[in-house]
Amino acid sequence: MNKFKKLIIACDGESASGKSTAAKLISKKYGLLLINSGLFYRYGSKLLIQNKPKNIISFLEKKFKNVSYKSIANKNLHSEEISNHVAQLAKNKRFREIVNRCQKKIIKNNKKICVEGRDIASKILSKNPKYDLAFYFKCNVNIAGYRRWLDLKKKVSLRKVKKALYQRTQIDKKRKNSPLIKVKDAILIRTDKLSKKQVLAKMSKFIEKLN
Repeated sequence: MNKFKKLIIACDGESASGKSTAAKLISKKYGLLLINSGLFYRYGSKLLIQNKPKNIISFLEKKFKNVSYKSIANKNLHSEEISNHVAQLAKNKRFREIVNRCQKKIIKNNKKICVEGRDIASKILSKNPKYDLAFYFKCNVNIAGYRRWLDLKKKVSLRKVKKALYQRTQIDKKRKNSPLIKVKDAILIRTDKLSKKQVLAKMSKFIEKLN
């Protein structure tokens, strides 16, 4: 499965649409470095919640100056408090620029990479470098909500989880800066209609056609 010397995959999608799981599976199969862009935003939210700085951007610029993705990936960033905070932070244009710089730096040093988020194909990997393949993940909010509810170990009501997911996706789609969109050539993956095995098989089919 390591026949590709260069392979750049973009994975975009709605909240709890299964894109993270799919990105992990495809990265493992093809030996790709996996970058979850959402973790940068979640890390920013965690820092703001903990420190409550007066000047948000100045504070975050210092914190992100020499941050490593590995250190972020090892932190617990999926609390309900962070999830409720991050959608608003992600709307901030100047913070998005900080995160984009971090991601671009990693991407330029890796020819085999899978980047997962909400503006990957439309912004981060739209050019220099451009993705070889783009996938867009979608899942019925009832199914997505139930899965997230289980992930949260039923500590929050199912109704509240569904409402939060719906609101997050609406904010992502309607925000002014880098909104969540499906680019024209992105391949749609419906995780509410496919099992993990079927998702991997569908993605692999398109990747194999590249060679």
